Amino acid sequence: MIVMIEDLINKLKSKFTETVFFKKGSELEEQIKALKYLLTKYPNNENLLNQLKLCEIGLQGEKEIEFDLSNANIGMYVLHDVNLEYEGLKAQIDYIIITSAYTYFVECKNLIGNITIDSNGNFYREYYRDKMKIKEGMYSPISQAQRHVEIFKKIWMSRNNTLMDRLLRRDNLDIWNKPLVVMANSKNILNMKYAPKDYKNKVIKSDNLVEYLRKDIEKCDKDFLVDKDKIYQIAYSIMANYNKMQTIDYVSKYEKLICSPQETDVKINNNTNILEDLTKKDIIREKLIAFRKSKSKEKNLPAYYIFTNEELENLLELMPKTKEELEKANILSNVKVKLHGDEIIEIINS
Repeated sequence: MIVMIEDLINKLKSKFTETVFFKKGSELEEQIKALKYLLTKYPNNENLLNQLKLCEIGLQGEKEIEFDLSNANIGMYVLHDVNLEYEGLKAQIDYIIITSAYTYFVECKNLIGNITIDSNGNFYREYYRDKMKIKEGMYSPISQAQRHVEIFKKIWMSRNNTLMDRLLRRDNLDIWNKPLVVMANSKNILNMKYAPKDYKNKVIKSDNLVEYLRKDIEKCDKDFLVDKDKIYQIAYSIMANYNKMQTIDYVSKYEKLICSPQETDVKINNNTNILEDLTKKDIIREKLIAFRKSKSKEKNLPAYYIFTNEELENLLELMPKTKEELEKANILSNVKVKLHGDEIIEIINS
């Protein structure tokens, strides 16, 4: 009896409760460095200042999540900013959180305004600009998080393609790998009253993240919980075999936001030009979104297979006028340019 009690005490002492940041650092930090450097040369550039503000808001949200995870006391490995790539499909994952129960593919959103999810699973954002209330639809972050899981599964299946592997592990990939959306802005109101039930289990506010993870572990069959060594193996495998290192020249990227002095003067002194530019951009955005929706239905593919929200914004930012410019901009993969490039350019030029 005494031996059993000692064994129990030793197990409790050795229980894994740490949060290990197996991959730390953020692409946002690199972007902020590049923007601050450019602002030393162009201190009053509005585009750079706005982009810096957005990056700093995003980084603040990430820091808050990191702080909560660091003090969770439930045992996990955390990977920050992981890049996956498979046959032209790319995914930049904000966090991969590996606990004794599940692996979570986290899409982190630090948005201004209130978020509503309707009964059809559509996302809407409401905020004020110049005292005017604006309501706009937004690309589903659940679809983004699910996309991360799907690309991970495709890579796994391509590398574990024996019949036995497929039979034993394929179904488990859906069980143990979970998409999760975390709203990082503590001031957001998240309205999910009429959201589909499965959406309510996939979207949470950052201050509920640790409790969400803890409840998942408590609900999981104890025979299926894994130990620290297994959690480490999963984290190591993702970094060694899945993460694709990227080197992005953010200075060159953000230099494209800088207008010439003459252009800047025109935009500052002529509000009509600003409104006209905004209107054109909004029209092109709507046309590209409609094109993406049409193509995804035609091909029976998720919309992000045509182009992602991030790729959409990059298209609107650079506005390539020819297919050659589109290829050089490196916004879309070669496969996407080949399949949809001509039509995208036609929309932009229209």
